[in-house]
Amino acid sequence: MNNFRAWLLMGLLTVLLVLIGNAVGGSSGALLFFIIALGMNFFSYYFSDRIAIAMTGSRPLAEHEAPELFDIIRRLSQRAGIPMPRVYRTPSPQPNAFATGRNPSNAAVAVTDGLMQILNRSEVEGVLAHEIAHIKNRDVLVGTIAAALAGAITMIANAMQWGLIFGRDDEEGANPLGLVSTLLMIILAPLAATLIQLAISRAREFEADATGARLAGSPHGLASALLKLERAAQHIPMQVNPATSHLFIVNPLRGETLASLFSTHPPIAERVRRLQQMQ
Repeated sequence: MNNFRAWLLMGLLTVLLVLIGNAVGGSSGALLFFIIALGMNFFSYYFSDRIAIAMTGSRPLAEHEAPELFDIIRRLSQRAGIPMPRVYRTPSPQPNAFATGRNPSNAAVAVTDGLMQILNRSEVEGVLAHEIAHIKNRDVLVGTIAAALAGAITMIANAMQWGLIFGRDDEEGANPLGLVSTLLMIILAPLAATLIQLAISRAREFEADATGARLAGSPHGLASALLKLERAAQHIPMQVNPATSHLFIVNPLRGETLASLFSTHPPIAERVRRLQQMQ
């Protein structure tokens, strides 16, 4: 199912880019954007982990810098029956974490600077177990591709906006239909990017919570961590590309009104309730 969703998302990107290309440059524009879409699909699939790492500004973390963290990840990976993922540090005081990669053999886990500062060992283990569960369940590819697609569509919309301001000649200006279609694309493209993010089912977060609780041996650590992370996200901002927000265990843009309206994460209260029922 997750492989199907990944291909479906890449198909949606192709259709969106072809429509944008057709609105901008007719049939030649559609062909050009179709070629661009093929290239983006290739790179987002094979380099999904690198894309997410780059978009979040994460850096490799050495074992001597965080031996306890590596010990937890190694032990959880063994329990899950997957290779140990690469470990990264995301430079942010907000406590948070995410996993990325197209499969367990090409996966990575990233933790923010603030994660180890406010959580105890049991809570850290719960968070990391949740991320290992995403890798084990093979659903990190879908989230990473969605992040890449959303970022690309938003970037193209911004380029169209500046092109409309500085690149429109008199002949184009005399064509109100073309102008209207371009304006619609500028408005609708970011909305499509948001909808692609929302296409990532909330069910995968619930499943990762349940799998993570089993890997950790108890739901208590993860439940407690989620409550702390939610409070921290409301008070400690994170400078991160909104297209990657759904990758994190807790929405890093939780405090923003728009992010709350279009949240890809289930309510923390519901996640905690389900974890508590696992006791």
